[in-house]
Amino acid sequence: MFDPTTYVGIHTWLSLVAIAIGFLVVAALFNGRVAAGGATGIFLSTALLTSLTGFGFPFGGFTPAIGVGIVAVLILAAVLAALHVFHLRGVWRAVYAAGVVASLYLLVFVGVAQAFAKVPELQQLAPTQSEPPFAIAQAAVLLIFLVVGIFATRAFTRAG
Repeated sequence: MFDPTTYVGIHTWLSLVAIAIGFLVVAALFNGRVAAGGATGIFLSTALLTSLTGFGFPFGGFTPAIGVGIVAVLILAAVLAALHVFHLRGVWRAVYAAGVVASLYLLVFVGVAQAFAKVPELQQLAPTQSEPPFAIAQAAVLLIFLVVGIFATRAFTRAG
């Protein structure tokens, strides 16, 4: 599907690792804790590297992908500050939890968009990504992450 030694391949692998580890990091929030065993560091670093490498692709002017990348970096900056500067005290527990979920959501959002762009069966359903199947898939992902985000943030904040 892609060569993992190319720029695109490295960017894709970083994204896939961030998504996989991100689910573990979000699951830990429901137990009121930061994920153990380095998972949090791996998630945050691969998520940040995914966003940063995304800026390295050729583009002409501002694009939706650039906008998502900027938002993702800002969210990750808040998460890193909550964790390492404010040590999850007070409101920073909620900032951390909501930010982790939002960061994972953006990775999955882009993953769904890439799947519709690259997987032939999905591309046939939504060739311009403005058709109902694409909108339904993205709306479902958003709804799932909103619910997960609310419950994960509540659980993590109450445990503090």
